[in-house]
Amino acid sequence: MTSLLSTATGPLRGVAAPPGDKSISHRALLLGALAVGETVIEGLLESGDVMGTANALRALGVDITRGETGTGAPRYRVNGVGLGGLCEPSEVLQMGNSGTGARLLMGVLATHPLTCVLAGDSSLSERPMARVTEPLRRMGAEIQTREGERLPVTLHGAAEPVPITHTLPVASAQVKSALLLAGLNAPGATAVTEPLPTRDHTERLLRHFGVTVDVKQEEGGAQTVTVVGYPEISAGQVTVPGDPSSTAFPVVAALIVPGSEVILEGVCVNPLRMGLYETLGEMGAEISLKNRRDSCGEPVADIVVCAAEGGLRGVEIAEERAPSMIDEYPVLAVAAAHARGATILHGLGELRIKESDRLVAITKGLAACGVTAREQGDTLTIEGNGEPPPGGATIAAGLDHRMAMAFLVLGMAAKEAVAVDNGDVIATSFPSFPAFMNGLGATITGMKEDR
Repeated sequence: MTSLLSTATGPLRGVAAPPGDKSISHRALLLGALAVGETVIEGLLESGDVMGTANALRALGVDITRGETGTGAPRYRVNGVGLGGLCEPSEVLQMGNSGTGARLLMGVLATHPLTCVLAGDSSLSERPMARVTEPLRRMGAEIQTREGERLPVTLHGAAEPVPITHTLPVASAQVKSALLLAGLNAPGATAVTEPLPTRDHTERLLRHFGVTVDVKQEEGGAQTVTVVGYPEISAGQVTVPGDPSSTAFPVVAALIVPGSEVILEGVCVNPLRMGLYETLGEMGAEISLKNRRDSCGEPVADIVVCAAEGGLRGVEIAEERAPSMIDEYPVLAVAAAHARGATILHGLGELRIKESDRLVAITKGLAACGVTAREQGDTLTIEGNGEPPPGGATIAAGLDHRMAMAFLVLGMAAKEAVAVDNGDVIATSFPSFPAFMNGLGATITGMKEDR
């Protein structure tokens, strides 16, 4: 386990392309596997999470090979087996730390007459799966779990799947996507109503693969998404844009390190993923989108960010924005620690069932770095004074990649260096993070390795 140390740096500058979007990478592999013929994926995120999904699909009989483009970038070829064409695996499907991979794959498998066992690491094994297992049982799957609806899971897919109409009690793109993927191999229409719109990468990518998706707006901001079973899924080309959640780390770093100016190229700017950027704008950030274009149904742009002139200011953010930036709260907390005045964030209940209890972890980490923060129910309040935080702490990242990266960003502008005890976990979503940030002018170094 390698510890990492982040020390204060001079201005961050440069042009760089962030890694491919994790959410889209998972979905591109899954839909490529269910298509007939070869799907070519460029820009796939080669992280631990995504490679776990690829290896699980290989165990299910899908041929996935890696090559390179003329520039040396990875190019994956997925030879799809078609709906109903997956084979029963002879091994446990190891999903590592990936809640997205586990839940989406459970959706696919629920309507295939196979028996599979899915397992995860110690962090994933503590994350509840009831929101996805319960509706999948209604579709005909038999699912046995550990106490508390936790992994490992033994799943017997339905021989005669039943389409359902399901209302999500809490907005969740993962659960919505799992049910839509299950509905592809079930007769009739499967419909999912979500109380607030969540990231719609599944819907956009389904359309890119030729599948009709109906979206109906309901009263009170809810919406219902419907797919009809047994569509023709057309193999083709997918170019994965940059991940806005990964991009959030260099963006916040550039905002808090005086004199910085950074351009992040080719980033997905899906409106349902832009909550952090809207919030930072309200805090006084200088962020602009250039060279807008479209890639496989997703809006893409280059993000230009400069250090906030006059600094950032505290804001209060309503819970309705939470689904559009649920993964970005750790690094938003870092921005809030540098702002003038209180930042109050509502509706953070989902943070308690991430890779760690992020609400507790953020509060403790900020306190260790000399920042006043308090949680009350699902609300987090962070008191900033417009000055660099003291820093000087070692943060227990555990198995949470976003916590590790967030506090390394804090160290780039803190008065004293900040360390994280487990830098290895960053490979879950952003394997090149230390080198990427150092390339822009940061100073992240390995401290030691415990064997």
